[in-house]
Amino acid sequence: MFTPILTIANKEIKDNFRNRWVVFIGLILTSLALLITFSGSVVSGQLVIPELPMLMASLTSIGVFILPLTAILLSYDSFIGEEESGTLLLLLSYPLSRNQILLGKLVGHIAVLTCTIVFSFGLTAVLIHLFTGTSALLLLSIFSHLIVSSILLSMCFVLIGYVVSLQVVEKAKAIAILLFIWVAVVLVYDLILLTLMVAESAGISNELLQVLILLNPSDIFRGVMLVAAPQLNNADSIAALIQWPLSSLYGALIAWVGAMMLFSMWLFQRKRL
Repeated sequence: MFTPILTIANKEIKDNFRNRWVVFIGLILTSLALLITFSGSVVSGQLVIPELPMLMASLTSIGVFILPLTAILLSYDSFIGEEESGTLLLLLSYPLSRNQILLGKLVGHIAVLTCTIVFSFGLTAVLIHLFTGTSALLLLSIFSHLIVSSILLSMCFVLIGYVVSLQVVEKAKAIAILLFIWVAVVLVYDLILLTLMVAESAGISNELLQVLILLNPSDIFRGVMLVAAPQLNNADSIAALIQWPLSSLYGALIAWVGAMMLFSMWLFQRKRL
């Protein structure tokens, strides 16, 4: 059962290496992480590495914006692209189940993103340790949460990419819809949430706002880091709102991944070629 999945995953990994996706993604994420780490203090007129709480808040913000965008750009044509080129029909002619095809693609895409995330954030952690002498155990603990939650967030948006790719009839529509989803989830949703939090007349209870956070995977990711690194800026409005334990936040992210996986599998099973 696992051999077909790994075969398809290997194909996806090779395709992404061939079209330079791995290099492109890695350069963007690594460059941003290092620039924030070593040049983020320039705006204050100094050139020093920010304190760890502020630095982790900045890296979390990078992850919230860049990882979902990267995931959808990696997955938007996973099915519609192969359908347009005729390779999906050929792939389905082999003794493979549709679930195996989808899981193989997912494993391949997540392998690419995992390598990039581990390299980018891992390199950042190593350089922080070398230049500041920060405890290696402390960095390992915090950056492990950053890496694991980043992978889960990426998985969620890769699967969202699959859902859209399975329903559209051309690649241009897929990327347009996914960019709209990215703006809505990462930018608009947070603005609405913050508006509800500061609007005294909204009459929204704190408990309801916490539930609203669980309805957005990017906010769950942010919440994981706020709980995992409690010394982050406590003045942050979202930080003041988070009252979920770390296990619940991870559970919510995993639930998002599971729900999107089941939905994409259901759509693929119903898809007619």
